[in-house]
Amino acid sequence: MLLFLHGPHQHLPEFYPPHRGRFYFYGSVFGTTPTGLMRFGMVPAQDGAPPMSEADRHLLVHIELEILGGHVLMGTDAPESMGFKLNFGNNAHLNLEPDTLEDARRLFAALSDGGEVNMPLSPMFWGGVFGSLTDKFGVGWMINCAAS
Repeated sequence: MLLFLHGPHQHLPEFYPPHRGRFYFYGSVFGTTPTGLMRFGMVPAQDGAPPMSEADRHLLVHIELEILGGHVLMGTDAPESMGFKLNFGNNAHLNLEPDTLEDARRLFAALSDGGEVNMPLSPMFWGGVFGSLTDKFGVGWMINCAAS
């Protein structure tokens, strides 16, 4: 699944294999519910396109989740049968900048549950707190909070 962060900054970590459960997990972290669920089978066929497999018809063409500050995570499954070739890796992190230290601690704890803490949430020389982690889905996150 590709994940897009819609807002002032866009990040593109790659989710593979497709798994909409990630959005429900992130929804539990941010206290929101995924919306905009649309499957490939709901998309009108394009002229000249080969028939879509039954399995591909059930994959997600769109899902979204509101997170912090009006930002929205948007995702789509990326089936190889449609020409996608995703390589999951450590090439991207999502950076969150919550307004309060309490929110920073809550987000860090929830996202790291079942994952791996790369750098504990700690006071930094620039005056805020920072930490990084890899969640249970292998997605990298950075929490950077100016409040200390």
